[in-house]
Amino acid sequence: MGKGEATRETILDAASRLARTVGLSGMTIGTLAASTELSKSGLYAHFRSKEALQLQVLEHAKGRFVAEVVSPALAAARGEPRVRALFDAKLRWNAQPGGCIFTSSAMELDDRPGPVRDRVVRDQRDWLDTLATVFHTGRTEGHFRADADPEQFAFELDGIMFSYHSFKRLLGDETAEARARRAFETLLDSVREAR
Repeated sequence: MGKGEATRETILDAASRLARTVGLSGMTIGTLAASTELSKSGLYAHFRSKEALQLQVLEHAKGRFVAEVVSPALAAARGEPRVRALFDAKLRWNAQPGGCIFTSSAMELDDRPGPVRDRVVRDQRDWLDTLATVFHTGRTEGHFRADADPEQFAFELDGIMFSYHSFKRLLGDETAEARARRAFETLLDSVREAR
């Protein structure tokens, strides 16, 4: 990695942390300059616009998400162990300071059309597809009922994650993780193949 690429990576790390606390809309080249102690003109040379900055932050965050959540979970055994690994990794991701940038962005941009919202929608669909695919492999492994709907499972598991985010971040509920884990176990019980 060259010096310019390393600098850009450092800037995007800082921008991702900032976006988790002030939202994508609250993040500007000016606020990023203040938080990184870099010049606005230097940052402008990297990003050119607020929208370009937001899109690159989302791309950067997705790369981190895949590396920290998806790839390690896919190393787990197929079926229920992999579903559990995805759930645990996503909980850890959501628990980081500022919470999950994708969950926050989904709520922030749900009714604001444009390229940044389109990117959030695409990333959310990718996540739901990942959940459904991993669940489907669990059906083929005999861990989950053959009639259980992978898309419904993805919907419900993602709903647990959104609730966790809200209870933890907005309400400051110390029981949020325990509640999320209990809801997850209830969901698994509802789709598990009878033994």
